[in-house]
Amino acid sequence: MRQTAQSRKVNEAARAALAKLLLTEISDPRLTLVTITEVEVSKDRGVANVYVSTDAGRYDEVSAGLASAKGRLRSLLGAELGWRVTPELRFYIDEGVDHAQTIAAVLHQGAADE
Repeated sequence: MRQTAQSRKVNEAARAALAKLLLTEISDPRLTLVTITEVEVSKDRGVANVYVSTDAGRYDEVSAGLASAKGRLRSLLGAELGWRVTPELRFYIDEGVDHAQTIAAVLHQGAADE
């Protein structure tokens, strides 16, 4: 999806609001040490794809916690942002950080072998 200055502003507002809500309003222990890496809000603001990062061994646990908190987060997000439409939240695990760490470890191992 092509990004404009307006869409970047909307995405960042949603990301910041969700990060704040996860930290201050949601007390589910499954959602500790979860980072929201990116949010992509659709043009009509009907859907928000939320990408989260966590430890590799906790993917299922975090996915279950996010599914459980989805309705409350959406309600709180609507109040926080004041948009006419509150987007439906779709959560995805962002495995990019884990892949980067794996690549860095392989490169480091290769450099140590030389």
